[in-house]
Amino acid sequence: MTNQIKIEQLSAILEVLQLAEKLKFELRHSWLSNGRQESVAEHTWRMSLMAVLIEPLLGKKIDLARLLKMIIIHDLVEAEAGDVSVLDQIRNPEINKIKLKNEEKAIENIREMLSKSNGQEIYDLFYEFEEKSTFEAKVANAIDKLEVQLQHNHADINTWEEIEYDLSFVIGKHVQFDETFTLLKDLIEKQAEQKLQIAGFDILEIRDRALTNFN
Repeated sequence: MTNQIKIEQLSAILEVLQLAEKLKFELRHSWLSNGRQESVAEHTWRMSLMAVLIEPLLGKKIDLARLLKMIIIHDLVEAEAGDVSVLDQIRNPEINKIKLKNEEKAIENIREMLSKSNGQEIYDLFYEFEEKSTFEAKVANAIDKLEVQLQHNHADINTWEEIEYDLSFVIGKHVQFDETFTLLKDLIEKQAEQKLQIAGFDILEIRDRALTNFN
């Protein structure tokens, strides 16, 4: 490989890094324990940390490097397409169709920007995550869902919307493939339950409503 080709590759990487910088200020629906909104980059960082910490406890050997790549890449499209709240998608399913089109365009653009290096790998990892087609993808998706609830647990209950009370109790379907994740889900769910109880909410009512509306 000549230096000129390498310079072209590195220049493209700098372009993608400039695009990715937007994830540091692209805000998510989640709030932090100090009262400010969370950025996409912060969500991705803690997902990565969760993967490193949980990996030794999983019931099946995984490719940790591949898992971390998938986690880091899975929300990269939001630097261009923006973050769309799950709550908005639940309220209006049409928003999800627009989201998917925008993300498809964004990942195509990233693949093209990195066409002389690892653009195809990044493109494939993005869709591997989306399709949950491998054990690593299932792990990444489980971590994604659990980190969101964990962050809600850390935030002031006043930042929760009513629908989020219900969503606290429907994560189970995302973790059934591995006992470690089921146990972790139970612990995180218990945190949410205690937070809601302290705030004076009827847990049995919320659980029944959640099972009716989301399962």
